[in-house]
Amino acid sequence: MPLETVITVSAAAIKYGLGATREAGFDLKELGARRVLVVTDPQLASSEPVAVTLESLRRHGIDAVLYSESRVEPTDGSLQEAARVAADGRFDGFVGVGGGSSLDTAKAANLYSTWPADFLAYVNAPIGRGEPVPGPLRPLVGIPTTAGTGSETTGVIIFDLESMHTKTGIAHRFVRPSLGIVDPLNTRSMPRLVAACTGFDVLVHALESYTALPFDRREAPPTPRERPAYQGANPVSDVWAAKAIELAGSHLVRAVEDPEDLEARSVMILCATYAGIGFGNAGLHLPHGMSYPVSGMVKGYVPPGYPPGRPLVPHGMAVVLNAPAAFRFTAPANPARHLEAARLLGEEVRGAKPGKEAGAKPGKDAGAKPGKEAGAKAGDLLAAAVVRLMKRIGLPNGLAAVGYTEADVPKLVEGTLPQHRVTRLCPRPFSPEELAEVFRSSLRLW
Repeated sequence: MPLETVITVSAAAIKYGLGATREAGFDLKELGARRVLVVTDPQLASSEPVAVTLESLRRHGIDAVLYSESRVEPTDGSLQEAARVAADGRFDGFVGVGGGSSLDTAKAANLYSTWPADFLAYVNAPIGRGEPVPGPLRPLVGIPTTAGTGSETTGVIIFDLESMHTKTGIAHRFVRPSLGIVDPLNTRSMPRLVAACTGFDVLVHALESYTALPFDRREAPPTPRERPAYQGANPVSDVWAAKAIELAGSHLVRAVEDPEDLEARSVMILCATYAGIGFGNAGLHLPHGMSYPVSGMVKGYVPPGYPPGRPLVPHGMAVVLNAPAAFRFTAPANPARHLEAARLLGEEVRGAKPGKEAGAKPGKDAGAKPGKEAGAKAGDLLAAAVVRLMKRIGLPNGLAAVGYTEADVPKLVEGTLPQHRVTRLCPRPFSPEELAEVFRSSLRLW
């Protein structure tokens, strides 16, 4: 198979600014919607962002119906229930208000009510059948209330497939919202740990898209229609990802420690959008692939600030607990990229020799040949930068702190291997045995 030579860059239109939520009704009316399903979760149903959204829709003559049963960390069952409500209500537009869970639920409701199909039809292969979405969906506006997933920019739906005790997803450009309304005022009510977990999700999104397998080392699809949403690191995504890394590194702690620091929270929600544009086109790799079984196999861990009574490893936490060990593993494939990411996070990298990225064309790329020493140094520096932030904010010290032991490693590996949508963009190929070692290194980080 020939290698890819083309990238397709796409992202939702974005409206950003304090109070931008008040324009939701204008925007939906401009998009042609007259009867709209507003999707949120029970905790946000009576919140100011939802109230402002509903008032704006009704002020512009739109028939707005509130669906407040979105589940934090949605499941295949919760998405199917939202889709049933959407199909029965005959809506011609959708709004998601909340974290990535509510936005993804709105996307699923739109997808399956517009193009009804067996649930696994659109789910990424090999877990599902990975069928392409037949055509455009109805207008959807995403209004995030967390600074994390970037779901308002992406054509991705993430959920727990309960029968397999793992996360998986649906990825297609038609799933992407028509518009993302990014309003920093909506993030003021985030509890401390929610701000931390969503903030680390932003950061690792950006780090993974920046260090992913380059797009021109991926096999070209048979037809343009089959080009995946996640295409590998590329010159456009790199710009967004690098800026998100830099800004998150300097504002994440402030945004977590002081919810009234509107500057920091404004920067972090903008970072989520930046990172979403980055990974929405470039993709993700090992930390996210490893996170899915960590979330899906949760035992008894219940994080403070999240809905009580249900064990849960929040998505951003599951991602960052794996990230330091994962980046140590991937760094030899491209030491220069990993070193630059560490520098953007504030690490001192002077004197470290990055080497040339693995597979670079002779005579065209400066630097020494890649080697174990350069890769180890780059990986250690990037891991140290991530761990420094984790310690400062007070995240758990590795997978063991949320209930996992070495005895769980085989099942964690088993749950990661089918996540081809992301694992195939890992810049360094890995065996099941190597993956198991990365999980073992993630049990305790310091």
